Amino acid sequence: MNKILSFLKLIFYVSVIFLIILSLFPGSLIGLWVYGDLGKQPNLINNPYGTTINHFIYYFYVSLLGFVLYLKSNKIQKIFYVLIFLSLLLEILQYFVPNRAFQFEDMSANFLGVLVAYSAVKIYLFFNKI
Repeated sequence: MNKILSFLKLIFYVSVIFLIILSLFPGSLIGLWVYGDLGKQPNLINNPYGTTINHFIYYFYVSLLGFVLYLKSNKIQKIFYVLIFLSLLLEILQYFVPNRAFQFEDMSANFLGVLVAYSAVKIYLFFNKI
């Protein structure tokens, strides 16, 4: 079980590093991989909000993974604040990166992803009294 937990923690930290790289790379790495075009952002889900949903999905995934992995160590609050700060910092830094832009909608989706994951874990804890 410790090997699985260690592997999942590695996935969590690699996901955070990947998030930082994706956010600060001048252009869209995923667009390059999918379309061969650094200027094109793919939609993970076809929706009227564009790529903002991508932000929500990734921050929800990273947050939920981090919260669940550190459930019994009482680091959930610390992870929550770090992810909120990271989402704000990365979105502000995009203002200065070529071919990137600060977008209030993306920052809101980042916050919402973290908040929904945090709420889901808190509801789980409330009903299971861990």
